[in-house]
Amino acid sequence: MDAKRELVDLLLEDAREDTETMARQLGRSQDEVEEMLDDLEAEGSILGYQAVVDWGKVDEDHVTAEVELNLELDRDTTYVQVANRITKFDEVTALHLVSGDYDFDVTVEAESMRAVSMFVSEQIAPIPEVTQTVTHFVMKTYKNRGIEFTERDDDDRLSVSP
Repeated sequence: MDAKRELVDLLLEDAREDTETMARQLGRSQDEVEEMLDDLEAEGSILGYQAVVDWGKVDEDHVTAEVELNLELDRDTTYVQVANRITKFDEVTALHLVSGDYDFDVTVEAESMRAVSMFVSEQIAPIPEVTQTVTHFVMKTYKNRGIEFTERDDDDRLSVSP
């Protein structure tokens, strides 16, 4: 495996790991790891470092929704142009062009279901190319970015009744 890819995999596991520890894990010098990090950031492969947050334990007034968007493009408009408009909103935390029954999958975050609904109806739905929106509110997160959110019960014994 390529050294940069191995470094990316380590960062995906724990982006807070110090370069000395990562260098030891990769069998490289700390200077080499720091140079690889600089290269990955400069070329735009690494765009940022973010925490995975269990909002249920931090702030009860936080809502996430997945919004399906159907689009109808004219000859002069592209998916990229519509995406550029949608990504400008702070409420949009992720935007994906997808295959299947709809075109875009948008992750929206706000302080309430009402705020998400108002955002979608007032900011997203009026975009001329958007022909349909379907909003799915996230009720509970069990896993995000490879990290499980569930409480672990280490007692895996089967119950036996007489």
